Amino acid sequence: MRYFLQRIAFYLFTAWAAITLNFFIPRLVPGDPVQSLIAKYRGQLSSDAIQSLYVLFGLDKQESLWQQYLDYWKQIFQGDLGLSFTFFPAPVSQVISQALPWTVMLVGITTIISFMLGTGLGVLAGWRRGSWADGLLPVTTFFSSVPYFWLGIIAIYLLAGPDSFFPSSGGFDSGLVPAWDQYFIPSAIQHSLLPALTILISSVSGWILSMRNMMVTVASEDYITVAHAKGLSERRVAVSYAARNALLPNVSGFALSLGFIVGGTLLVEIVFSYPGLGFTLLQALGAKDYPLMQGIFLVITISVLVANLLADVAYLLLDPRTRKEG
Repeated sequence: MRYFLQRIAFYLFTAWAAITLNFFIPRLVPGDPVQSLIAKYRGQLSSDAIQSLYVLFGLDKQESLWQQYLDYWKQIFQGDLGLSFTFFPAPVSQVISQALPWTVMLVGITTIISFMLGTGLGVLAGWRRGSWADGLLPVTTFFSSVPYFWLGIIAIYLLAGPDSFFPSSGGFDSGLVPAWDQYFIPSAIQHSLLPALTILISSVSGWILSMRNMMVTVASEDYITVAHAKGLSERRVAVSYAARNALLPNVSGFALSLGFIVGGTLLVEIVFSYPGLGFTLLQALGAKDYPLMQGIFLVITISVLVANLLADVAYLLLDPRTRKEG
């Protein structure tokens, strides 16, 4: 219990530091969001309108920095992340809530599939060394070292085209309105196949390598020899003894990868112009939309911290040794 409370305190402190940096960094860079908006409208704003914009975006120069900092925390607790320049007058929270499901569905499903597939193949490759499964290692090593977005570019070049089944960009066909109906869902699935395949090929390779190496290490342990000496079946020894213990580091890695669902494949979304957080962040960068950038970075930071905490809890539950006092 003490260990658990220490971890929660650590993550709360880290969250405070991340939110504080998220507040100060845009205020330390030259210029400010309002000046970018003034340049966008080529100086066609009155002095009263400019002052109103400073108040609207929480940058009122008549307030102290400390007061702005307190107001920022107040807004966060209320779920108010400010207004977006790119999608003005839509609030940042609304823009993120529209983009986040696309990223979670795409990366979340592929992460779960790659973990299950990679872990299964890794167990097979590690337990039956020298078999056909072990021969996959050079291929998996190559693909695990290739960045997601490079695979995406290659996939577009080889598989996408005017007459291809795979669309090269977008999240659904133009002319459709997002809805849970028989027209939109097939179109969304079709547009997600190529980016999902890109993420799957690259990520499954890492799971195979890590699980295979852990299986090789565990196979030489004494309790595996004892299990064989008891006359237990090969399958039971492999699954109940070897794989069960080799799985612990992979479970922690899987929990951590869940945190990077939100921000781990931003470049893939940019390559495919997929309407998730990555593509939204690209639009925010192009328009110098500081409130939207702050909101996206904050969501990514919090999701990674929560995933780290879940990884600690999962390891605490799965490995009894971590629950014993030193």
